[in-house]
Amino acid sequence: MLDPFILVAIGILTALIFDFGNGLNDAANAISTVVATRVLSLRSAVLLSAFFNFVAAFVFSVAVAATIGKGLIDFEAVTTTIVLSGLVGSIVWVYFSSFIGLPVSASHALIGGLVGSALVGAGFNSLIVSGILIVFAFIFVAPIIGMIGSFLFSALVLRLVRNTPPRKVNNLFKRLQLISVSVYSLGHGTNDAQKTMGIISLMLFSSGFLGNEFFVPWWVIILSHTTIALGTIAGGWRVIKTMGTKITKLRPINGFCAETSGAGVIIASTVFGIPVSTTHVVSGAIMGVGLTKRTSAVHWSVARNIVWAWVLTIPVTAFVGAISYLILNPIINAL
Repeated sequence: MLDPFILVAIGILTALIFDFGNGLNDAANAISTVVATRVLSLRSAVLLSAFFNFVAAFVFSVAVAATIGKGLIDFEAVTTTIVLSGLVGSIVWVYFSSFIGLPVSASHALIGGLVGSALVGAGFNSLIVSGILIVFAFIFVAPIIGMIGSFLFSALVLRLVRNTPPRKVNNLFKRLQLISVSVYSLGHGTNDAQKTMGIISLMLFSSGFLGNEFFVPWWVIILSHTTIALGTIAGGWRVIKTMGTKITKLRPINGFCAETSGAGVIIASTVFGIPVSTTHVVSGAIMGVGLTKRTSAVHWSVARNIVWAWVLTIPVTAFVGAISYLILNPIINAL
């Protein structure tokens, strides 16, 4: 049997690979709108988003990390091999989706991978069904809230500036977008980095390295935020193109409304400890601002492909997580 310390170290490294991929795919969530409206260059937008991804470590609590660490799988059933296998399942899907330019939920990829590996490794009773159902429900709830919130907020903002010259409106919202994208990146960083925090802390706790009480060590917080920020800097250019240009045509006022609405949903979810998909939220928000123009302003064929990716995420990652456990468990036991 592989030494527990070495196994946990491998697990932490794997979690950070997932975290990097999360930033890589989800970079589009934060910066696609500000790039599409030409308020910032791609490089400047990436650096701004990465900065606020990191700063989020010092702003919010770790409620989402606690949900991931304690609310999905029974402590007594967890092994490092189960968590490691779940991470492999999520990594395969997130990196593949980033390569083909498809925005997916890294959050649900992680949960799907864990569920699949836990089912094979510890059985159905190891799952905390109530916690999983809440997360599953938000696959549908989050984008709907993002869409409705963005539609209503956009309608209000458009009404407020209806008598203002278009040039003045454009210049005003170019400046406001710098604020909205920063706030969105702050929310994105705290909600998504906490998923990696929760996974690393879960491995440490289940292996006896945290003592008798589950908590998130400070070094795990800093490491997770740093890694997701580096992933954002690397940027998923194909995903950014899909999010920023293929769903609907955006102007600075549209980008501001989408970012502000999306940030509100994500930050509220973080406060309540709900691990939501930032991809789902901002996709819904972008569709919402498109609907303020007309229904045909939204490219529904692109939206349909994105939704199919959302639906497939948990089943695919659960399957890969299960297969990964069947492969890794005998290897680790033989070492």
